[in-house]
Amino acid sequence: MGARRRVFPEAFKREAVERVTSSGLSAGQVAQELGLHETVLRRWVRDLAPQATGPARRPIPQAAVPSPADLAAENARLRRENERLRMERDILKKAALIFRAASR
Repeated sequence: MGARRRVFPEAFKREAVERVTSSGLSAGQVAQELGLHETVLRRWVRDLAPQATGPARRPIPQAAVPSPADLAAENARLRRENERLRMERDILKKAALIFRAASR
């Protein structure tokens, strides 16, 4: 016949779930420590873990919104850089034409 199904007390299940949620270990690692199958422990976590109604464990960092003055300054800087790069490109094009004409 098949193996007899193991029955665990509710307190044991809650302690195992608490270990998974508070220790930072994976369910697989805790299951191995306790001699359980990972699927069983994951089911306990799903059924017994407190629902996530509060803040997340790791808050998602919010990017700082730049002020309009900062955006305008950045825009002006980028326009100056763009103009400088266009000048450099034009100079290099002219130099390439000169060297190509000289090599013929």
